[in-house]
Parts: sequence; C-alpha cells; structure tokens
Amino acid sequence: MIRKKLNRYAMLKRYGQIIEVLQKYGFGYIVNEIGLGSVRDLTYRLKKKDKIDKLNISGPVRARRILEELGPTYIKLGQLLSMRRDLIPPEYIAEFEKLQDEAPSFGFEEVELIIREELGHSIDELFDSFEKQPLACASIGQVHRAKTKSGDDVVVKVQRPGIKEVIQSDLDIMHSIARLVEEHMPEARLYRPIELVDELSHSILAEIDYTQEGWNADRFAENFRENNQVHIPEVYWDYTGTRVLTLEYIKGIKGSNVDLLDQQGFDRRNIASIVVNAFMQQVFEDGFFHADLHPGNILIMEDGTVAFLDFGMAGHLSSEMCDTFLDGIVALVKGDSTSFIELLRDMGCIDSYADTRSLKADIESFRSKYYGKALKKLDASILIEELIGILREHQVAIPHNIALLVRGTVAVEGFGLIICPDLNFNELLEPYAKKELKERFYPQNLARKACSSISGWSRLFNKAPAKISHILDHAENGYLKIKLESEEGNRMVSEIDVASNRLSISLIISAMIVASSLVIQTRMRPLVGGVPFLGTFSFVIASIFGLWLVYNIYKTGRI
Repeated sequence: MIRKKLNRYAMLKRYGQIIEVLQKYGFGYIVNEIGLGSVRDLTYRLKKKDKIDKLNISGPVRARRILEELGPTYIKLGQLLSMRRDLIPPEYIAEFEKLQDEAPSFGFEEVELIIREELGHSIDELFDSFEKQPLACASIGQVHRAKTKSGDDVVVKVQRPGIKEVIQSDLDIMHSIARLVEEHMPEARLYRPIELVDELSHSILAEIDYTQEGWNADRFAENFRENNQVHIPEVYWDYTGTRVLTLEYIKGIKGSNVDLLDQQGFDRRNIASIVVNAFMQQVFEDGFFHADLHPGNILIMEDGTVAFLDFGMAGHLSSEMCDTFLDGIVALVKGDSTSFIELLRDMGCIDSYADTRSLKADIESFRSKYYGKALKKLDASILIEELIGILREHQVAIPHNIALLVRGTVAVEGFGLIICPDLNFNELLEPYAKKELKERFYPQNLARKACSSISGWSRLFNKAPAKISHILDHAENGYLKIKLESEEGNRMVSEIDVASNRLSISLIISAMIVASSLVIQTRMRPLVGGVPFLGTFSFVIASIFGLWLVYNIYKTGRI
C-alpha cells in the first residue's frame, strides 16, 4: 500500500515536471486542451521569470529544448521523431536531429556493483585491467576500456543504474498523454501519438536489453563473414548480460575525421564505396540493416578495413517487403502512380477513405519534375525528402521498418558526401536494384512463389467450408451481428451528448431558482435575515451550479 502511494506521488510529481516544462516553453495550451489543468493546479510552481520568450525562439527549437530538459526517454522520443519524415515537418526534424544523447558519468562503485550483479563476479576476477574513467557517456549507459585475463582488448558498456525504472515510468506517462491528445486534440491525430509511443516503447526497451545489441552484432558479423572489407566487433558473451555488453576494442579513425584520413593516405572514395555497398548488401541481400550508420559509428582501421559500431538500432526487411519496396520504385520510374498507390494500400499505409485522386496528382507532378534527368544528376536524399513530404501531406502512414530504412539511407548518403563530396549514391544503388529485380524472375524464384501462393490458396479453400458453416450457424441461431461504424456519426452523437448534458443541467438550475423563489415567498421558517433559509440555500446552490456551467463552457466548450 505504501509503495503504491509512493509510486502515485512520484508519477504526479513527474506529471508536474512535464507540465512545468511545457508551460515554460509556451506549450501550456496543450495542458488545458488535454484536460490536465487540475494536475497543473496541484503541481505548477513555475515563476513568470522562468518562462521563455516564444516570440524570439521558433517552435521547433522550443520543442527540442523541452525534450532535452525532460531527460533520456524524451531525447529518445525526439530521435525517433527525427526518423519519421512521413509524420514530422522538416523544420522539426532538423531540430530533433541535433538532440545529443549525452549525460554525466556515474560512479565507478556503481559500475562495479552492476557488473557483479550481472556477471556474478567482481571486476578484478573478470578482467586483467579496467579503466575507471569512461571513454564515453550517454543517457542510458557508459563505456569503459578493459583487458580480459586472456589479454584481449575490449570495451565494456555498463547501463546507468535505475534507468530502466525511469524509462518505464516515463513510457507509462507518455501512453497516458498520447491517449489524452488523441481524445481531446483531433488535429494531432495526424501525427498518430499512440502509435509513436508504442514504437518508442518497443525501440527503447530493446535498447536497454544489451543482449539484443549483442545478437544484432553477431548477425551482422555472420552476414559479412566473407567480406574482408567490413569488420564487425566480436561479442564476448561470457562478459555480457542484460545491463553489461563487452565487445572487441577497435582501433581506428572516425569516419568524420577527413583530415586525418588524408594524412594517413586513405582513399576516401574507396571508403565511401565500401560503406554504401555494405549498406546495399544489408538491404537487398540480407534483409537486416544498420539504421544508424552516421560517421561516429564508422571507424577506418589501419589496413583500410571499415568497422561498424553501435548495433542498437537495426531494421528488418522481409522478402515480401523488399519486393513491395522495389515494386514501388519501379512504379514511380514508369510513371504508374495507380500501381504505386495500390502498393501503399497493400502495405496498410492508406485507408479506403483517403483522397487517392489528389495523391495521384501530386505523385505524377513529382515524377514529371525529375523525368528524363540522368540518374547521376539526382540527389537521393532530396528525392526521398520530397516524396516523403507528399506522403506526409496526404497522411500516408509509413511502416516502421521503411521509416528506419529511410533514416539509414539518408545517414549512409550523408556519410558518403562528407567523406567524398562527389560520390553518386544512385550509381551505387542501381546495380543492386537491377540485380534484385532480375533475380525475381529466375525460374526457381518464380516456382517458389507459385508454391507459396498455391499453399496459401489451399489453406483458404480447406478452411472455407468450416468458416461458412460457422457463419450460417450463427445466423440461424440469431447471433450474427453486423457492426457498422461512422466517424461522422460518432462525432455527432458525442456533440448531442454534450448538448443534452448542458440542457439538463440548465433545466435543473432553472428549477432550483424557481423553487427557491417560491419558498422565499412563503416565509417558511427558519429565517435568516428575515428570508427563509431553505430558499436562500437553494438559490446559492443554483448560483454555484450556474457559474460552474458557464466556466466549463468558456474553458473547454463542453461539460
């Protein structure tokens, strides 16, 4: 019981912190619109002098600062939003991409305790040496250099103490706020807040389980086993747990350090080609790709081998999804906007109520803008940005893994342009796309797909008699129900409910006023100041109800 009360108090306090930050940066209207005004009244302590002048700072900048002040979970939310180019306007994405996942280090005593709890042994028992000063610190964990008893140089990633509980609490609050936003702010439904929080929850909970990152690294290592141009650090599973990850230490030059690469005599064009080709292999051949290959996650080793780091953010592409993705590209190239829209519908990106005529016109306009231009003269990132902007305008929902693929593609092209400004991403992409399209028509692949389709139809026909019989039995027994939903009808019913509630309360108030007036005329005892007490009391209550009704109508427009 005491623990529950403490949790409720902590939750209320956190709500208060969120409300304070929203008020501080000029987003207090959201608090009122989603019905958290009562929580604000209990917790709000912000002084006027702490408020930010929103006239001098843009909305995107203020939004980024809110996420930074609210801590690691909200920074991760911002980083997730920066990937959702299908939902978030470009000016906000540009700001959210600036979010830095940095935090002060935590004490070495806590590092020792977590390693002992996770691995069952002390640092001295596991490692020959272990540097107390971390190499890098982030909101979720920090990294230390160490050497195993067998003499291997490693890096040990240790999770920040108590971070899981903080993240879980923040996610619970985010889910509650997302539901309130969708309920009370219809204009915000375009951004699908509940879906975004679910996506964040899945992503961040996987990120705080370090074994998941270890499995991702092992899978990448297996996929690149025969590629001697790419190196994936080895995972030391005997030194790894849910909150501790131990990887091979890689010595190299960061991909962003162009001057040092030139001093060491590296061929920058060759490095860029290795990275882009490796990404193409991940997408088109492996169906498993690194979604965050920015320069900080790429090291150039002494012999020119490229090493990838940080495998917490990885995407999956099934063969069906990859085929659909390629079909979409082919449809755009051919100018078949109808097929492109049907592919979006097949992926569940648009519903049956979408204005496909307007979407088709915008896609055809997009294609005609670039029609006939040489591939090497086109900028892939600009093409992606423009197409995603069209889809966002028409409220097309991009699947999570495609959003990750867009992020990964933009990151890889961005790295390529940093290290080799005249690199043409499209020329490296073209042979992989052509190869993939050609392989789809190989006899063995066509036979495999035909067998799969036949198997699916066979299961459908086998189940059909039983399903039909089940439906007929329900109809015969009077249990068959047909559910029809109308969004417009539901909205109308809601408005009628609100209006009827107001009318009912108004009638009650009117009746109380009339009744109190009649009682006052009777001179009924007891009297207060020569006026019947019951009549005066009824009139006061009616006045309070009346003022409350006027206040609610003024504040929210409904009861």
